[in-house]
Amino acid sequence: MRKPTVKLSLVLAAMSAALAGCVATDGANPTALAAADGHYSKADFDRVPKIDVHVHANMYDPSFLELVRDNGFQVLSINVDYPDFPSLATQADVAHRYYAEDPAHFQFATTFSMDGFETPGWSARTNAHIDRELDAGAIGVKVWKNIGMVERNSAGELIMLDDPGFDVVMAHIEQRGVPLIAHQAEPYNCWLPLDQMTTENDRQYFKAHPEYHMYLHPEMPSYQQLMDARDRFVGAHPGLTVMGAHMGSIEWSVDELAAFLDTYPNAVVDMAARMSNLQYQSNHDREKVRDFLIRYQDRVLYATDLTLSPLSDEAKAQNPPIDPGADFAASAEGVWRSDWTYLATPESQYVETLKADTPGLALPRSVIRKIYYENALRVFPAFVQAS
Repeated sequence: MRKPTVKLSLVLAAMSAALAGCVATDGANPTALAAADGHYSKADFDRVPKIDVHVHANMYDPSFLELVRDNGFQVLSINVDYPDFPSLATQADVAHRYYAEDPAHFQFATTFSMDGFETPGWSARTNAHIDRELDAGAIGVKVWKNIGMVERNSAGELIMLDDPGFDVVMAHIEQRGVPLIAHQAEPYNCWLPLDQMTTENDRQYFKAHPEYHMYLHPEMPSYQQLMDARDRFVGAHPGLTVMGAHMGSIEWSVDELAAFLDTYPNAVVDMAARMSNLQYQSNHDREKVRDFLIRYQDRVLYATDLTLSPLSDEAKAQNPPIDPGADFAASAEGVWRSDWTYLATPESQYVETLKADTPGLALPRSVIRKIYYENALRVFPAFVQAS
């Protein structure tokens, strides 16, 4: 299983404004919409309120909130049961501190541990933990790809998301009225040979980490088996809003992603760490990708997966020492502005992981407002909208 790359992260930042101009969604005529609405420029990045619904702020740095505000963002920091991150208790403490300092720009999602999954009382303990975090301000609950790819039951079988053992917890999350953020499986590239992968970052990562390259591990579930389990889960919980992290792990095909969204009206997806997969597709068929985002403008939320975490012992030993906050700030602003150029403007930019120039999609302004702002307000109502 692939370990997520430690990406310099983000969270929060600021704004609100009563926005107008909502257009029709599914069935909207992309050409007519574009002609009527126009597109933003690179300079508009500084003037439009934005929400990034997928970052990981795992250490406290007072400059983080300033960075978020200066770039016109609010952020959702997601706690996750990932072994290379600080403990779940530490992640929660950091999130609580940021939230207490600036709830207008910082929100957070909680998660839960799989420890003791099959033991008596696990569901009750997990629900009590979720309640404590929701009462402390959490606005969603995250499940990670350890469900499906790491955690095993007493029989040695991998535990899938549609396992009945989750039923009580998922019913409780639905009753509490918050979304479930689900990261299931890996990028489709993970199941391909190196020479067939579509992005250079995946190719280099899996070359260096063959233990996580599923193409080399036929004993593990296939991509489709993981997607089928996720789909059964989403279909079995129609009253639960499910945000598929990383474009629902269907980042490789807007056609397949459209079919998923058509089948499951309770699902939305975030764009975290998968912009290059969209760019790969739009370099082959720009209008198809553009039309997809216009037609499903209510179902896609802007996100990055930027991560601000404590340094490893190896990084601490480097000379000169690394400043994670400074590195994060530079990385975050670069990612945010590059994504804006691609989604909101017609301008071309060189995408390193594709080794190619990539023209922007110049999405209509009303679509950009939904993807960057209004959809997050709807899915996570705790985000602040300025009057």
